[in-house]
Amino acid sequence: MHSQSDEQTKAAPPQAAAPLPSDPTPEIPAADPATSAPPGNLTFIPPAEKPTQTAPKGIRFDFNLGCRVTLPQGKWRTRLSDIETGNILFETDSHSVTVNSAKRYFVPIRIEIWEDGQPFFTHDYDARGKDVLILFPAGTIGDPISWFPYAVKFREKHGCKLTIAMAPALIPLFESVYPEITFVTADAVKPETYYATYRLGLFFTDHEHNWQPCDFRQVGLHRTAGYILGVDPAEQRPKVALAEGGRPFPEPYVCIAAQSTSQAKYWNNPNGWREIVAWLKDQGYRVLCIDKQPSYGHGLVWNQIPFGAEDFTGELPLQERARLLAHADFMVGLSSGLSWLAWSVGVPVVLISGFTHPVNEFETPFRVINYHACNSCWNDPRHLFDHKDFLWCPRHAGTPRQFECTRLITVQQVKRAIELVPAFADRPHKGP
Repeated sequence: MHSQSDEQTKAAPPQAAAPLPSDPTPEIPAADPATSAPPGNLTFIPPAEKPTQTAPKGIRFDFNLGCRVTLPQGKWRTRLSDIETGNILFETDSHSVTVNSAKRYFVPIRIEIWEDGQPFFTHDYDARGKDVLILFPAGTIGDPISWFPYAVKFREKHGCKLTIAMAPALIPLFESVYPEITFVTADAVKPETYYATYRLGLFFTDHEHNWQPCDFRQVGLHRTAGYILGVDPAEQRPKVALAEGGRPFPEPYVCIAAQSTSQAKYWNNPNGWREIVAWLKDQGYRVLCIDKQPSYGHGLVWNQIPFGAEDFTGELPLQERARLLAHADFMVGLSSGLSWLAWSVGVPVVLISGFTHPVNEFETPFRVINYHACNSCWNDPRHLFDHKDFLWCPRHAGTPRQFECTRLITVQQVKRAIELVPAFADRPHKGP
């Protein structure tokens, strides 16, 4: 908890007061609860300069960066406490003060203010009927899709008027099927209108747990949003809007997605995709590659569209990709955004991943991981993921074991997972 006053403030043990800068830093390398910036490289729309809610005698408050309270000149005592736990989070005496809670995730806070020793103002967090903003970072597909159901749960729990800010390419997936939610892009946000704001993200260096109550690597990429928003973290699919047109063609087909943003996420078995595509075609399937790009990589390492797959790559709207997925018998993919999109439309997903632990993704009985190899480095808090290192392999980089987590996922393993998919098992098919 942090305050700024015209006299020395005293914090209720064991908390300590710290100055709140008037010009918040937009981006900092590590968690600093005395600023509005999240840890790492995440940046979000800053809150309104002043708290948006008014109270008698010029008092202002809101919950747009944790709980914020500003008080004018006078003899005040201010206390913030957690309504659910009963814990006093911060208490201070001052002549004028700005108080900002350390925790930026959802906490139901009670604000109590005394003037000259007499109770003057009390406010319990209550978002019912109020404008609330949830900010999603731009630049990814899977993360916002996985987090969206928890924003819906928040609206249902609190009865608020919810606005969600997200990348423009994602809005058409949700806007028509969630008319009770307002969708905007980041540049259309008006910070001064909101009672509360919450920021969803993967906070790698939030060692003090100021932006997330628990490390996302331990609870899963999608469930971390439930903890940040204070709702049930149980997995739930979002509804998404499909492009018009229904089934694209009558033949049975499957979708694959072989590209990703880091080599650790790829299926690095050198013969894997070629053999699986050939086998699926031998079973009577058309095999559609629906990646955005047919070729992707960095420096000397480039990954090509799997040999034999039909090229459905390109700048297709996500709604069109969702339509292709929805009518497929199943999808074979990686720990990437298109696998999350496939999960959202309810198609079975054969998910190949070794660098993530299965807790990281949605539940699927068709998950493929080889525990005999090194695995799950992404979910190991001892290893900080380097977004700028395309060849990131924290345990075995530069050795013969680099990327063994997926190099040692065999074609046989993937075939056995596919054979469990009901749509495949119900079809007549050839042997190995």
